[in-house]
Amino acid sequence: MKHRHGQLNILHGLTVAALLLVSGCAGLPAHIERSESHALRGTETTRLGQVGQALLKAHPGESGFRPLRNGVDALLVRLVLAEAAERSLDVQYYIWHDDLTGRFFANALLRAADRGVRVRVILDDVGARANDETLLSLDAHPNIEIRLFNPVASRDFRSLGMLADFSRVNRRMHNKSFIADNQRAILGGRNIGDEYFEAQSEVAFGDLDVLTVGRAVSDVSDAFDRYWNSPASYPISALLGRSGETVNLDALRTMLAAFIEAQHDSPYVTRARSQLVELMATGSDGFFWGKADLLYDDPSKISRAPEDTEGHLLPQFADLGSQIKNKLLIVSPYFVPGGPGVAWLRGLVKRGVRVTVLTNSLAATDVGAVHAGYQHYREGLLEAGVRLYEVKPDAIESERAKREGGITGSRASLHAKTFVFDRRAVFIGSLNLDPRSIQLNTEIGLVCESAPLAEELAGTLEKKIDTIAWRLERIVDASGSTRIVWVETGAEGVRQRTEEPEVSAWRRFSVWFLGLLPIESQL
Repeated sequence: MKHRHGQLNILHGLTVAALLLVSGCAGLPAHIERSESHALRGTETTRLGQVGQALLKAHPGESGFRPLRNGVDALLVRLVLAEAAERSLDVQYYIWHDDLTGRFFANALLRAADRGVRVRVILDDVGARANDETLLSLDAHPNIEIRLFNPVASRDFRSLGMLADFSRVNRRMHNKSFIADNQRAILGGRNIGDEYFEAQSEVAFGDLDVLTVGRAVSDVSDAFDRYWNSPASYPISALLGRSGETVNLDALRTMLAAFIEAQHDSPYVTRARSQLVELMATGSDGFFWGKADLLYDDPSKISRAPEDTEGHLLPQFADLGSQIKNKLLIVSPYFVPGGPGVAWLRGLVKRGVRVTVLTNSLAATDVGAVHAGYQHYREGLLEAGVRLYEVKPDAIESERAKREGGITGSRASLHAKTFVFDRRAVFIGSLNLDPRSIQLNTEIGLVCESAPLAEELAGTLEKKIDTIAWRLERIVDASGSTRIVWVETGAEGVRQRTEEPEVSAWRRFSVWFLGLLPIESQL
């Protein structure tokens, strides 16, 4: 036993020493050169601008919204816009994986830069976990500049650096936006990676983006500029204290070209080619029109106390919330409403509003700790009259299997962040209704005031919600005790379960145990 304690003391001492070493030797560089730049104006003469003007003349003063439900289409629209861009591409993401779709995306940006397009990229340093040398190689291109938001100071000992500076590094940029020539913008829940674009065979995220044209685009560009010029955004070259080499860029270019050529006949690329023909044929069809309001967190949110709501996104929903009269539909994969959230929803129900929430089940979620926080509020939500649904792990896969070429064998997980207000307006963005998104991270999203769009999205979901999700009910037995049951409606009738469906006893226990820990504020 003494020997074991001695080993633990040595390990603890080494860990403390390592943390002291990292915290003492590494700090973010001060007085760096950070050239200020802004979205390019006067881009109406570009190809995208000319097509856009024809659309906007038919809808004066409005913005157009095209929902991107299909993951393959969502990737293709980004690649097509990158290919069509003539002057600028502005890219902001929380995650950018080095996988099939991530490499196709990188190649598209590189091709655009080779044509003379200015490419600005902001990545969340912790979320992206990108290779510094790869980013530095891209940054070596004269038309590409890459910045990391709120980066870890120590680049060689990143994990230790995160622990040593946890209170700062724990504040992340969760925004997702893509802007081409200041004429088209994409916002929503998708990061850049295979699981977001239906190219992942193990996990498939059910997600939603919106492609927008019109007045909203300049607002998205203004938001991008605020993050780009923020003191929290560090040029990769300044952070590393050196510039990339042209030879490294050439090697990256060669690698990407070889990879893409090798994928020419892969199932995913073959499927994408067939869908590209259909996508291009639709042209301007599929757009809904209406007023747009961009909501986003001030980038300086990460430097303020979590309880300081100045510049926060959520309070910007206040006007929309007060106007809700009939229905509120919430789609949030990570849903931890807290006491105030439950009280707010209870108040809506008392006013006669039908509130429906769709979130991940324990079997579908990819973050057990979030479910541990959420489970505390289920009974309160049901008691308040909220209609609560949890997505089945095979739901999204089953929907995709109906389409030719859909992924099979994947575990589905809800990832869309969408709220529909009275079937007159829709919010599509990156905001999860949990403490991390609300208090710690920065987020962005677009409120599309279009009744036809709201009606289509809400109507489609309501028609299939009993198929793709379990409905939760609160049962009171003869003794007055309450319990939650999961109700499934199928061909064999209605089935009730009294335990979390389709998960092992071990996972139920582990999430129950996590629910005992004070981790909710760090979700």
